[in-house]
Amino acid sequence: MALDELDRSLIRATQSGLPLVPRPYEAIGATLGVSGEQVRERMQAMLDAGLIRRIGAVPNHYRLGFTANGMSVWDVADDVVDTLGERIGLLPGVSHCYRRPRKLPVWPYNLFAMLHGRSREEVEQQASQIASMLGSACRAHDILYSTAILKKTGLRLSES
Repeated sequence: MALDELDRSLIRATQSGLPLVPRPYEAIGATLGVSGEQVRERMQAMLDAGLIRRIGAVPNHYRLGFTANGMSVWDVADDVVDTLGERIGLLPGVSHCYRRPRKLPVWPYNLFAMLHGRSREEVEQQASQIASMLGSACRAHDILYSTAILKKTGLRLSES
């Protein structure tokens, strides 16, 4: 999909996020001189073409009180990792869960689940729940705690 000037304008208008108003597509359309329906259609076309992966909220977990954030990493049997990963991704304390290739012999983990809690003890309880769900399919795991808040940004267009 080739980007036209409306697509570029939409990306520039949304690269800092959608406006926090009841009808964000209409608000964006009003600034660009198009309808909210046109904004929705173009955003959907960019999603369908794979130019953007998703449209969703990106909460600041720290501001919400979730100051213990840990990426739990798991070495799970390959024949069940997808099925088990889908179940883990549905847990309330998990913001995202995905499969990645191992980098043996240094990195044996193939399943990642970001856990959020108000304390490390809460995160460790969540990890224990995951360990129970994985059962004998899990050979090893660890939790890597966040030490800094990384700025999350969306797609950016170069002005040149």
